[in-house]
Amino acid sequence: MLEWLSSTWSSIAQFFSSLPWGTAGVWTLSISLLIVGFVGAIVPFLPGPMLIVIAGIVHTLLLPDQGMSTWGIVLLILWFCLAYAVDFFSGMMGARWFGASRWGITGVFIGGIVGLFFGPLGLLLGPLVGGFAFEMLFAKQRLQPAMKSTWGTLLGTGVGLVLRGLISLAMIATFLIDVLWW
Repeated sequence: MLEWLSSTWSSIAQFFSSLPWGTAGVWTLSISLLIVGFVGAIVPFLPGPMLIVIAGIVHTLLLPDQGMSTWGIVLLILWFCLAYAVDFFSGMMGARWFGASRWGITGVFIGGIVGLFFGPLGLLLGPLVGGFAFEMLFAKQRLQPAMKSTWGTLLGTGVGLVLRGLISLAMIATFLIDVLWW
């Protein structure tokens, strides 16, 4: 029993002593950025897809022989653009689905742009407040239809959040496939 433990410990020590620490450090950084990027895709306070793109670029710059190909980075950037387009337009689509007027859709769009300047909370509340305010002030809607389109904005934003999470998983898969197999 004691010999097995001694040989296992010796094998583990030999593995870690022969490990190129620069490579291990870069992989640790890359995997950490990928994990935080995925969490950031779901939690609205972190720039998730952006961190995944940064992970791919940093990994390629620090380990050029084990990095991503040019086409892999281009695909990662395309996924990134799609993630933010889905995130940006999902609130408008949800509002439209629940019967928002053109003024309401315009309010969601303007509220989303104004919300960019107020941080993560503004990104969440901007489209909601903008859609509701434009429905009430310019479309002259009553409270019930304005609340219904605001509810649609909220649901659309939730669906956009789920889609952004799925796109972030596709981004992580793109990174891993490109680095490990291509």
